[in-house]
Amino acid sequence: MNSSTTTNDSWFQDAAAAQIKGERMERAELLNGRVAMLGFVIGVLTEALTGHGILSQITFGVLGLS
Repeated sequence: MNSSTTTNDSWFQDAAAAQIKGERMERAELLNGRVAMLGFVIGVLTEALTGHGILSQITFGVLGLS
């Protein structure tokens, strides 16, 4: 194998690795957004059921108050 082929193979390997990393990041961000939306909806539903706002929900959990 000559050095030109080795350099070319290395470039293709690096390009493929970068593309795979980009696709994984895109899927991770999509999942992160969906989980955030789900958490927001759960917080709003809990507020509607209990009458406590999101801030009071958080502080009650931290302070141990009911």
